Amino acid sequence: MELITKDLLINFLFILLPLFLLQMFYSLKFVYSIDKLKDTIFTILCLVSIILCMLFPFSVGDGLFWDLRRIPFIIGILYGGRKTAFILLSSILVIRFFLWGENVGFYIAVITFTIMAIIVSYVSSFYSKMSLGNKLWVSSLLVLLSTQITFVTATVIFNVNLNAEMWIEFFAIATVGSLLATLLIEVIRMNSDLLEKLMKAEKLEVVSHLAASISHEVRNPLTTCKGFLQLSYEGEKSPEIKQYLGTAIKELDRASDIVNDYLTFAKPAPEKVEKVFIFEEVQRVVKVLTPLANMQDVQIFTNLDESDNTFILGDRRKLEQSLINIVKNGIESMPEGGKLEINTVVDYPVVRIEIRDEGKGMTQQQIHRLGEPYFTMKDHGTGLGMMVSFSLIKSMHGQITVQSEVGKWTFFTIEFPVA
Repeated sequence: MELITKDLLINFLFILLPLFLLQMFYSLKFVYSIDKLKDTIFTILCLVSIILCMLFPFSVGDGLFWDLRRIPFIIGILYGGRKTAFILLSSILVIRFFLWGENVGFYIAVITFTIMAIIVSYVSSFYSKMSLGNKLWVSSLLVLLSTQITFVTATVIFNVNLNAEMWIEFFAIATVGSLLATLLIEVIRMNSDLLEKLMKAEKLEVVSHLAASISHEVRNPLTTCKGFLQLSYEGEKSPEIKQYLGTAIKELDRASDIVNDYLTFAKPAPEKVEKVFIFEEVQRVVKVLTPLANMQDVQIFTNLDESDNTFILGDRRKLEQSLINIVKNGIESMPEGGKLEINTVVDYPVVRIEIRDEGKGMTQQQIHRLGEPYFTMKDHGTGLGMMVSFSLIKSMHGQITVQSEVGKWTFFTIEFPVA
């Protein structure tokens, strides 16, 4: 019994070791561009853990060897999805065959891990959206289920006699191991997300200070230049020079708009807090952007809640500016036309504004960078529009979430507390 306990604890160490390596890789992503390799690295670490567990099993008689490989197998699929399931399942069966050959244990492994690969692959599709508590429950229950499948397969189908005391011990250590492994992964991910948010906040703070200090100094000379150019434009008789002056004035207006965006970002707090009727504001935004949508051959569909519950507290002008930036980006993401939907939904105590386009979509990495200074997907964009929108929405106690699928659609959800 002591030998079995020792072997199980060694297996447990092999499960924890790759998790500490995972934390190192999560830290390195802030220094090196390895974010795209994150899923691959996670799959490799799970595979390393599985191999180490299989190299140090314990015998239960009748040519059967057990270990804790089921824990990294299940956790790897929960976080990695179907592609990881295929890689891990294939690896386990191939390694099992070459280590101990074709015997009863091999067929038990084929049945157990194939069934679990199918079940866990299905669960993985909604696992990431679960709370921490639910994730712990699900991972431990799946490990318990796999252990039960192994027990039933061994005793009922292949008539293998198993020691009850040993089985209970294996059952307990596997459950505790799955709970600790899941908890460690979640803590590592939360720490990584927290560090990323901190770095982003520091970057935004630097931009905010620069914007506040520089924008005022830049706007005054721009206004002066524009005034003299307008005087020259009105008095100029040469059509060619007049055209040049007109172009210069337009570019000055564009520069002034950029400066104003910086000022808005630097001071996003609402200047005039009042009750804002979401229905009217969305209608106004649609009216403003309909000409642009027509030029792009984009159809705008709305489904708006007109009830009295769609009032929020905020700055009417800044809310309108935020929505215009987001909807305008949606329209511009469909150069060949398409459909853009805007819905408002009251889900007390919040009101949601949902904006969905059929544009080119974004990867998870691009979604993660939305709202950062100078991040843009346009050829000649500055990224200020989305940066300002995110800043203004947060200043009015709103929350914004983005979902997207590359080449198909993007879905913005903006939530405000009901006034």
